[in-house]
Amino acid sequence: MLKIEHLTKTYGGKPAVQDLCLHIRPGELCAFIGHNGAGKTTTLKCCCGIQQFDAGEIYVDGISVRDDPLECKRRLAYLPDDPQLYDYMTGIQYLDFIADIFGVSAAQRAQRIRQYGDAFGLTPDLAQSIGAYSHGMKQKLAIIAALLHEPKLILMDEPFVGLDPLASHQLKTQMKAFCAQGGAIFFSTHVLEVAEKLCDRVAILRKGQLVREGAMEQVRGDDTLEEVFLELEDTGEAL
Repeated sequence: MLKIEHLTKTYGGKPAVQDLCLHIRPGELCAFIGHNGAGKTTTLKCCCGIQQFDAGEIYVDGISVRDDPLECKRRLAYLPDDPQLYDYMTGIQYLDFIADIFGVSAAQRAQRIRQYGDAFGLTPDLAQSIGAYSHGMKQKLAIIAALLHEPKLILMDEPFVGLDPLASHQLKTQMKAFCAQGGAIFFSTHVLEVAEKLCDRVAILRKGQLVREGAMEQVRGDDTLEEVFLELEDTGEAL
């Protein structure tokens, strides 16, 4: 579903991501972890066509992000770490706006908005102005918007930030259901306990380089994910 081949991205001559190769298949839920500045957000932005890259190729459902970024964007959803919403809109106006962009029919959007709005407890607040929303409510709205057009791939940057325990649980449930239906999710997180319990795969980035990747049980071994991550950070070990 997502194929990253030798991705390299530099800023002012300084590499942010170096020769990154990673494949995520349909049905897989993959955590992307690393310290601040490791290159996780840069990688995610390259994958969804927001950020241009210097070398390599990225494919979404077999489509090249470099050659056909628009078609790739139709097949994926991206949830940034700080979603920029339109405060002057109501929640329902924003969701209708997103549904219009992706050509979601009136019947489909009504059903999905009700489904996800109820799941995240946001339905009663959709008539309110987004400017009156808390950070957590805005995060919920952005998640619902990401699910509206039924993408095949979801990219998320720290999706659990700002969510209360109930909303966090609801998001985990939706993520599992999405992948169980054949979708794929690739998300960055600093909450290693969540990654360890939720994901079947993990990729660890250090200074723009992939230092460990694979099935969660294989990468973790007899240790916790936190122990593995800290050991890699201390030793600077690479693949």
